[in-house]
Amino acid sequence: QVQLVESGGGLVQAGGSLRLSCAASGSILSIGAMGWYRQVLGKQRELVATITSGGTTNYADSVKDRFTISGDNAKNTVYLQMNSLKPEDTAAYYCNAIRVRSSYFGSSKGYWGQGTQVTVSS
Repeated sequence: QVQLVESGGGLVQAGGSLRLSCAASGSILSIGAMGWYRQVLGKQRELVATITSGGTTNYADSVKDRFTISGDNAKNTVYLQMNSLKPEDTAAYYCNAIRVRSSYFGSSKGYWGQGTQVTVSS
């Protein structure tokens, strides 16, 4: 089994910064990509940013130039540096890992973390 544990959420004023971390642990042979999604109560979960094991990144237009995703393959960890935060960034942020292989046999799987709350006050 694989677990994703997020940390780093909290309350910050508009214009401030936060750094989220997500560490994957358990039976892991390889991870294809990791990323961050966010969800506001009553709305669909939306992509924030993703990074592949090769370092290719992808961002939602709403966070480009403000957020930076990075990863440490050796630690199975992904980070999200969030700068110039806005009240509309307030949401629960979820870590995601896809194409996770636990052995050389069988199929890969995807996993979600429990989420960490980010609240930006105006």
